[in-house]
Formats: sequence, structure tokens, C-alpha cells
Amino acid sequence: MKISDSTSAFVKKARTNFYYAFLFLPKPKRDAIFAAYAFSRFTDDLVDEASSPEAARENLQTWRIQLEACYQGRAEHPITIDLQNTLLQFPIPKSHFLNLIDGVEMDLHKRRYDTFEDLYQYCYRVASTIGLICIEIFGYQNSKTRDYAVNLGVALQLTNIMRDLKADAQQDRIYIPSEDLERFGYSERDLLSHTYNPAFVKLMHFQAKRAKDFYARSKSFLTEEDRPDLFSAEIMAHIYSTLLRRIESVHYNVFENAAGVNNLRKFSIALRTWISTRARRSPA
Repeated sequence: MKISDSTSAFVKKARTNFYYAFLFLPKPKRDAIFAAYAFSRFTDDLVDEASSPEAARENLQTWRIQLEACYQGRAEHPITIDLQNTLLQFPIPKSHFLNLIDGVEMDLHKRRYDTFEDLYQYCYRVASTIGLICIEIFGYQNSKTRDYAVNLGVALQLTNIMRDLKADAQQDRIYIPSEDLERFGYSERDLLSHTYNPAFVKLMHFQAKRAKDFYARSKSFLTEEDRPDLFSAEIMAHIYSTLLRRIESVHYNVFENAAGVNNLRKFSIALRTWISTRARRSPA
């Protein structure tokens, strides 16, 4: 399959961490990933660029209808047309895309999470489902790879939450569970006012440890038989682990420091991971 120029331009314009993770895929898989990524990115835009929450809900409902048409072979939107062509080669379960839409919709009615169990559902829908979509394109043999994708998705999303804490607070969104705020004596008011103090450092250290636990858990499900086909996912893991270390290096002060990984560093990580994978495939 070949994706449309508009989808390709849409993905390249984003230049996110995902873009660098997919650079070294064989072209058929890269085009398929770009089509799936364009769907997920556009889903976000339907909410972020909507004029009101009501308009965003209408956008998402229309998008669900477009997805159904795609799976029935009647796609109309340029992005779902590319996805429809992708499905001919990579039969991705529709439920993953529906879960993704449901996750994005959660931002329209849920701005606080009482417990980590509540937050986990959000992370699963907006991040783990993308991992589950990706492995259907990467290819895998062992069912443990699905657990790998789910746990890595949660790890990546938890890292995102730490990085975007300030921006989310400015939109009155708090993704740190209320039970964690209470545990470390750091209030919502503190967070919304960008208060950096010892309680915040302890809170963020706890969040970082949780993310690291999910990175480690995902790695425990990565089997040698599937590892060669999952190098793009491993690139993502390395990029986001680097991001997490950057956050730690500024002592979690994301209010005053824009922690990130520059594009050159992302490309370097992607290249080294890809080379390492090729070496594993080569006979001794």
C-alpha cells in the first residue's frame, strides 16, 4: 500500500517521538504505521481544535461513524481511506481504534483522577491501544507481546504526564491521582499555582518510580523471538526513558524547565537501536 501525500505530510509535520521511531521500518510497515498514527493524531485534533466541548463530542461521534465506514470498505475521509487500505494487509481490530476515541473523549468530562486505577484506564485507552495497534503492523508471534505493548504504553503516558504537568494544569487538568497528592501533602492549589517545593519533589519521584516500574514490566514481556520485529517500540522506550532521565536531572522542576529530547538525539537513539537489532539478527 502507499499512503496519500496528505497523510504523509500530516505525519511528517508533527515530527513527534513516534516519527523517529518509525524511520527505519520497511516502507510497507512504515506507511501502515503512518496511516494509523494519522488517525490517532487527527482524533486528538478533533478535541483540541474544537470550538467547544459540545462540538468536540459531535466531532468524535462523526469520527466513529467514519471508522465504521472504513471497516465496511466505504471510507470517505482521506485519513480513513489510507487506514482502510492498511487494513487490507494488517487486520487491526476495530476495538483498538474505538478505545482510542473513548480515551480522547475522557478529556471532555474528566479533569481529575481519584486513584491510579482510574488513571490507568485513561492511559490504557490513549496510549496502550496505540501500542496494540502498532504490534499488529510490526508483527509478533508470542501473545506476551500484547502485554509488552500495554505496559509500555502506560509507561510512555506516565512520562508524558510528568513532562506536561504545567501545560495540563494551565488547562485545569490534573492527571496525578488525588490519592498521590494527598499522600505527599501536595494540594491541587499547589499544582495549579506551579508550586515547587520538597513535597512536590517527593511526589514526582514517586511518579517517576511508577513509570520505571511499567518500563521494567513491559521489558519482562519482550521475548527474543519477537524482539527483532519490535525495534520501533524499543526506540520509543529508549526515547521516553531518556526524557524521564531529563526530568529527573532538573530535579522534577518541570514548571521552570522544558524537559525534552532534541531531534538529533532522537535520531541517534533510533539509529543505534536499529543497528543493534540488525546485529542481533546477524549470524554469530
